[in-house]
Amino acid sequence: MAIATINPATGETVKTFTELTEAEVRDRIGIAHDRWQTYRRTTFAERAALLHATADLLEKEADDVARMMTTEMGKTLASARAEALKSAKGMRYYADHAEEFLADEPLPDPSVVGASRALGRYQPLGVVLAVMPWNFPLWQVMRFAAPALMAGNVGLLKHASNVPQCALYLEDVFRRGGFEEGCFQTLLVSSRQVEPILRDARVAAATLTGSEPAGRSVAAICGDEVKHTVLELGGSDPFVVMPSADLDRAAETAVTARTQNNGQSCIAAKRFIVHTDVYDEFARKFVERMRALTVGDPFDDNTKVGPLATEQGRADVEELVDEAVSAGATVLCGGQRPDGRGWFYPPTVITDITREMRIFTEEVFGPVASLYRVTDLDEALEIANATSFGLGSNAWTEDAEEIERFIDDLDAGQVFINGMTVSYPELPFGGVKRSGYGRELSSHGIREFCNLKTVWVG
Repeated sequence: MAIATINPATGETVKTFTELTEAEVRDRIGIAHDRWQTYRRTTFAERAALLHATADLLEKEADDVARMMTTEMGKTLASARAEALKSAKGMRYYADHAEEFLADEPLPDPSVVGASRALGRYQPLGVVLAVMPWNFPLWQVMRFAAPALMAGNVGLLKHASNVPQCALYLEDVFRRGGFEEGCFQTLLVSSRQVEPILRDARVAAATLTGSEPAGRSVAAICGDEVKHTVLELGGSDPFVVMPSADLDRAAETAVTARTQNNGQSCIAAKRFIVHTDVYDEFARKFVERMRALTVGDPFDDNTKVGPLATEQGRADVEELVDEAVSAGATVLCGGQRPDGRGWFYPPTVITDITREMRIFTEEVFGPVASLYRVTDLDEALEIANATSFGLGSNAWTEDAEEIERFIDDLDAGQVFINGMTVSYPELPFGGVKRSGYGRELSSHGIREFCNLKTVWVG
């Protein structure tokens, strides 16, 4: 894929960029490694001051940054601005809490191991490569960059090829925030250059958010090199509705959970599993709300769903829906590509899905909801867990016993009861099964890129 800004609302190429040469990439890695030798010795207070200054700039420039994000990947302007502000919030969170999260962990009684002093100390790993996706072009990066920098690491960013302006902005804003050259660099490179970067001895670790094939590739290379990785891959999150649920709130939230970011979110609810006692009523409320959403220009304040980010992305969504319909599935709303420019696809609800259909097992990365009818809690859990993914999950019930069953038995990295899955700086974020491993955010996220060194003093 060419490195270019292509407006998904029009299909027009706005700007193209030249890929770095292999020699230029090696030089950038050298700059990062050299900078780490000094940056790792800065204090938490010094790093926090830099991160707060960078957050100040991002907040000040949020409107301009939002327009850039909307132009590059099509999210609505309101959601783009919210993402910019959330990214600044995440930076401040780690600036304020990193020292606490990475404090020494002394053994209360070191004499039990024959020492006068014994503890665990968190220390930075070095140069960390981040391979990041286009769907949240600032927030995904900040989930890695803020904790990594506060831990004393330095970062290299290989961003998605369709958001180069966002990628370059991130390097620029860190520099203007006061971080010295080499602390955070953007590498405008294609995916073919990722392997030599990972195999460079000066790169200590990697993190990737993206597709399962991309995660497999990075994990395999880093496994061969014995380097630490964190992977956040796809999701096919269940959204279970039981008879005791508040159906109006559940249906309203379901629409947002499915269509957030134009339906292009790993933690978007994708499979709506509804108890038969409330299935018809929930389906009616849900479909009415999905059908009422305004699809159009993401710069228009009235638009609720913008275009999909890439032409291929829309083709993939269409293929899954069309295959299901040809095999007997029923479309309750949407399901047809609109005429005109841009890569738009309407909010769609599809039901009568069987296990033989690809849509039953594959992630649909667009505003398409799969609707299932179940007879009891056990069947709901069985269908919810009948996926190779395990990122987020949602369940709606007021029954205390059902709540505990969902918490214990939903096979996912996150369970949200009577609400939609959201990433918060304060809570760990990640998945199980083929949704990846490791955790971002909270204290766990910053410790992923540290060596927990055991210290024993006789």
